[in-house]
Amino acid sequence: MDKQPDIRKAGGVIIKNRRFLVTRARGKDIFVAPGGKLELGETATQALRRELMEELQLRVNEEDVEPIGEFTAQAAGDETKIVRMEVFLVNSLSGEPTPAGEIEEIMWVNSQTTGAPIGSIFEHDVMPLLKQRDLID
Repeated sequence: MDKQPDIRKAGGVIIKNRRFLVTRARGKDIFVAPGGKLELGETATQALRRELMEELQLRVNEEDVEPIGEFTAQAAGDETKIVRMEVFLVNSLSGEPTPAGEIEEIMWVNSQTTGAPIGSIFEHDVMPLLKQRDLID
């Protein structure tokens, strides 16, 4: 896919007990990484920090996020659009994840979790990378 992305997002990997956190928005079926779209003039780390506060009531300092990589996929629900997600490992945070705003449900998953549809970038790219790095089961 060499087309310019239609949507730019930032996603965060929060790991606890060898599982990582995913979220599901109201009215959606798919679980995705905490994070969201970049607003005009925002960097990916700024967007991630803002989204973590809005969606999960979590405070994260910029120095506590580490880039994992950039991944591209078709947008869920709109195959005509391309999403590019910059993904970060969140090494430290303040607070306990609490669903807020548009988030209805959170879940801790690993590579053996079944029954929870996970967004393609995390299912196909990020989860295998986390397993390869021995961060999750």
